[in-house]
Amino acid sequence: MAKPLTKTRARAALVIAIVVDVLQIVIQTTGPFQILVDWPLDLLTGLAMMALLGFHWAFLPTFLAEAVPWLDVVPTWTLAVLFATRNQEAVEAPKD
Repeated sequence: MAKPLTKTRARAALVIAIVVDVLQIVIQTTGPFQILVDWPLDLLTGLAMMALLGFHWAFLPTFLAEAVPWLDVVPTWTLAVLFATRNQEAVEAPKD
């Protein structure tokens, strides 16, 4: 059974997605060297999103769209996180 979504994990996923999208826009200026950073960054981001939010179908087209050159300027990770968390009620983390 999946863990309930906490506000902390939802915020962390959104912050990571925004940072990665900004980095990918900046990386576009590196020319042919962008692929050396871009693909591993997408792989790590996808793994982080699944660790924080669990599997969601929005992550699959996002990961595929990131493989298309110059589509990185669209904030696809941010949109995917917003889509994946849109109808989920985030709960407070339990206080130990």
